[in-house]
Amino acid sequence: MKYLNGGWMIRDGFQVEYANMIYDVKIEKKKVTLYCPLKEVKDKGQTLDGGMITIEISAPAEDSFKIRQYHYKGTKNLGPHFSVNEELLDLKVKQTDEVLIIQNSNAKIKCVFGSPMSMYFYYKDELITSSLDQSKAIVIDDQKEAHSAEQLTLGIREKIYGLGERFGNFVKNGQSIEIWNEDGGTGTEQAYKNIPFYISNKNYGLFVNDPGKVEFEIGSEKVSRIQFSVPGQSLEYVLFFADDMKGVLNAYTKMTGRPSLPPLWSSGLWLSTSFLTNYDEQTVLSFVDGMKEKGIPLEVFHFDCLWMKEYEWCNFTFDERTFPDPKGLLKKLHERGLKVCVWINPYIGQKSPLFDEGMEKGYFIKRINGDVWQWDKWQAGLAIVDFTNPNAVKWYTDHLKKLLDLGVDCFKTDFGERIPTDAVYFDGCDPYKMHNYYAYLYNKIVYDFLVKEKGQDNAVLFARSASVGSQQFPVHWGGDCSSDYLSMAESLRAGLSFGLSGFGYWSHDISGFENGATSDLYKRWTQFGLLSSHSRYHGSWEYKVPWLYGEEAVEVTRAFTKLKLSLMPYLQNASVIASKQGLPVLRAMVLEFESDPNVFEIDTQYMLGPDLLVAPIFNEEGLATFYVPEGVWTDLLTNETYGPGWYTKRYDYFHLPLLVRQNSILVMKKDTESAMYDQKSVFEVHIYEPQTNNHTVIYDQKGKEIGSVSFVKEKGRVNVSEKGCRIENIFIHENGLTVQI
Repeated sequence: MKYLNGGWMIRDGFQVEYANMIYDVKIEKKKVTLYCPLKEVKDKGQTLDGGMITIEISAPAEDSFKIRQYHYKGTKNLGPHFSVNEELLDLKVKQTDEVLIIQNSNAKIKCVFGSPMSMYFYYKDELITSSLDQSKAIVIDDQKEAHSAEQLTLGIREKIYGLGERFGNFVKNGQSIEIWNEDGGTGTEQAYKNIPFYISNKNYGLFVNDPGKVEFEIGSEKVSRIQFSVPGQSLEYVLFFADDMKGVLNAYTKMTGRPSLPPLWSSGLWLSTSFLTNYDEQTVLSFVDGMKEKGIPLEVFHFDCLWMKEYEWCNFTFDERTFPDPKGLLKKLHERGLKVCVWINPYIGQKSPLFDEGMEKGYFIKRINGDVWQWDKWQAGLAIVDFTNPNAVKWYTDHLKKLLDLGVDCFKTDFGERIPTDAVYFDGCDPYKMHNYYAYLYNKIVYDFLVKEKGQDNAVLFARSASVGSQQFPVHWGGDCSSDYLSMAESLRAGLSFGLSGFGYWSHDISGFENGATSDLYKRWTQFGLLSSHSRYHGSWEYKVPWLYGEEAVEVTRAFTKLKLSLMPYLQNASVIASKQGLPVLRAMVLEFESDPNVFEIDTQYMLGPDLLVAPIFNEEGLATFYVPEGVWTDLLTNETYGPGWYTKRYDYFHLPLLVRQNSILVMKKDTESAMYDQKSVFEVHIYEPQTNNHTVIYDQKGKEIGSVSFVKEKGRVNVSEKGCRIENIFIHENGLTVQI
């Protein structure tokens, strides 16, 4: 929210008052409270007829501070509230006549008394950011609504990232961003997955603990400050400090929830019926059998909208006109070794047989006058399931249970963004704050149901909407993208931002959702899609089976599907890291090489796990311009080596920049017919440009260690040791040569 008019004035219709000074302090074991009048107070008489902002400082974890500032304390706080893991630690406090020092492990705050008040945030005695004069504010907007606001300084060469899955510029400097879930496609400033958390290349992160509309001005009102505000009389935010950006993500996801480990099969190739295409059992089996005939391993088949009758979404029943024997069809898919996914959403159209029951039993969100909240967007007379009602939750999941009994394995949890604010919920919560939070609640209910029914190793969603904590319910995909290179690039930008917002796994519609793809785009997006954590072909009005795009498209799909399946031990290792440390599988370059200023703004390439650099190709000419960081890198597909610097090269459809980091160990699976493997599987090991010592672990689908590989380089000789798994071949790639040992 912008409320200033240049450097000196306030916008017309706005009133702004700032915390002016620290007048008094209350020091407790686990909390320090600052009492900050809205005007300078020089004598006791000036304490009359004036407001105050109270600031409470605590330590929810090591090297972190929680700061809560409020104007009026007595306002209702109905919830919902984000679920956070915190254990308030003891603070070390030192006070003099001029400053107050608050210490938590390596992090500290220096509060300066006097007018204007200021707060300085340090990590290991390095100044990271500051809250200076006219930063902490209570704002009355031009609609007479109150907002609580704060500003932190934005340093020279400092870059801000994250804030959810955002399709605009990867670096958020200069942007105004609203944390408000919208169903707007991938080509605007709107986003499906808004997260009020940003991360800085100065190795700190900030989380605004509020599920409502948080508004950020990142150098976009005051160019050297990051401003954030929420409606109401109070604002709570948490600062995380660490040695690097990875440490910040670790701390943030420890508080808000780690990404859960999805089942191994979910990393294989998914094929969809597409959105509004006509399909029946014959169509489905022709797709599945066609993939097998073409030698393309398929792991999951997905039924989109029209598995149910039109106008009846959702009725959770296969349309008997086109699927007279759905259980038999799903059995045929299982016999072909596939998992089955079906599309659902939290909406019930008025024509659905479930509508009357939901209405009579109070399972839907209501209007203030007690009517069911309905509109005609998406489905005629649509109602929204009220997941704050335990009986509605059971009713909804009972219908999902019937689908599991039929043979369904997982759900695509679509929608959840168009949630009204003029509504009443069963539990009496604040409908304004439920707008974003609903996405979390919806996906949590479906995910927890799957965990209960299928077991942890079989729980996976394909979700579109998200809020804070939704990283615990993988996987998420990037929404409705167009079928062109511009949209392919904006999808990648979104995935990079998403990964820097605490989410471990991410997918996108290969070749684009809207409109039809060209054969060229299909093949290039296939490369990108199969070098992502999760891979799915999906579209709107067109089927996305590869043979519709030419024989070469079939060959490219086969080649990159098998490549991904060979990389599954490596990708599973990256997934386990995501589940334990909150680091994304698909990583922005700055996360791995934050000391290299060349990578600060790179959003057209990424690291797939810690050791693979991927640069998708975004043009019909087959040209890739990519940056190689320090060290010797080896092309996985050609064995060509690269040193640090920028390159521009032309590639055919079977190649793209796919470079392996020096000193890395790549464990590859020899069987490329499935994503699955276990301790009895056969692996081969590739060691690239060994420099010192290294070690890697092989994990099974439950994240249990089943083997490991290590090497030691001494006097020019590489000694390799392995245990626990069947290693058939070991290759050393060094100085452009490959030697088998």
